[in-house]
Amino acid sequence: MSKAYLVLDDGTVFEGSSWACEGETFGEAVFSTGMTGYQETLTDPSYHKQVVIMTAPHVGNTGMNSTDEESAKIWVSGFVVRNPSPVVSNWRSESSLESELIKNGVVGIRGVDTRAITRHLRDLGAMRVGIFSNTSLTREQMVIAVRKSPQMAGSFLAADVSTKESYIVPAIGERKFKVVALDMGIKAATPRSMSERGIEVHVLPSKSSLGQILELKPDGVFLSNGPGDPAAMVDTITLVREILSLKIPLFGICFGHQILGRALGFETYKLPFGHRGINQPVKNLRTSEVEITAHNHGFAVAAPVAGNFNTIYGAGFVSHVSLNDGVVEGLELLETPAFSVQYHPEAAAGPHDASYLFDQFVTLMTNASVANA
Repeated sequence: MSKAYLVLDDGTVFEGSSWACEGETFGEAVFSTGMTGYQETLTDPSYHKQVVIMTAPHVGNTGMNSTDEESAKIWVSGFVVRNPSPVVSNWRSESSLESELIKNGVVGIRGVDTRAITRHLRDLGAMRVGIFSNTSLTREQMVIAVRKSPQMAGSFLAADVSTKESYIVPAIGERKFKVVALDMGIKAATPRSMSERGIEVHVLPSKSSLGQILELKPDGVFLSNGPGDPAAMVDTITLVREILSLKIPLFGICFGHQILGRALGFETYKLPFGHRGINQPVKNLRTSEVEITAHNHGFAVAAPVAGNFNTIYGAGFVSHVSLNDGVVEGLELLETPAFSVQYHPEAAAGPHDASYLFDQFVTLMTNASVANA
């Protein structure tokens, strides 16, 4: 193993050892607080153009398997761990973490204090980062290279991760509803969660038009998670406004939540360091219950945390808030069939406290079907 360096754009350098592929890579430095679920993190398209720092000190002991993949490839720009497991020990494992990172061309670094890096990012905010191994660059040259790399704010990335061709995930058992899912970086577990509820899911590219959606005569529209700045999704925001005007039941998560928020007239903003991991506490303001949820987002909706608001689509309210920092985590309209949450009800990996939201979507479509009968 050669020396490797993790370089932040504020000039801070952490020295470790090369791991997985050697070379250099750039992205936004983000940390994930999950103690498990690294495979789902790596294959989540929402992590496109991000260098993920795992706060858990030991990573890789359960290996990798094809069943838990959330997409067809690893999307992270780089992977940072303290102590990768030298042994894979799990009956479901089909390959090692490092071999899969190498297969996907991911540059990694090991032997750095990932919790010290995390504390640094929590204090100063998310920033650009580079990993350099087997390099002849000086410290100053590495810092300059990082500062020349693109920022996440203003980035348009959904087209990079979206499906190129539409596909169908059939309903399990009797088909009760048909849903169009707009793929801006969808995870495999999401349409699977809907199919388990009798929903036939038509996954469409992010650039799909209203005509293409209406041609399928869907009972509902789903807005997926995804990477990038929601403010850059101008065409999709316009599309969502058209869907709201037609009162087609709509459910958005993560990136889709932010896009719905902008369609309703709210601004979005970059969080200091975002929410990532499978242990984020969210309060349901309708029930006052606390849900432990899976997150991956660096932007948020600037809706009034006080609760109620008015839009051109009727009244609405903030349905969920983060208990860590008060960020708006859910929106719901009262006169138009639409709602969204900032997190992942399918989890994968993570707790299932929020899986009821798929049932809420079913109820929304059922009520709309009865009203239109």
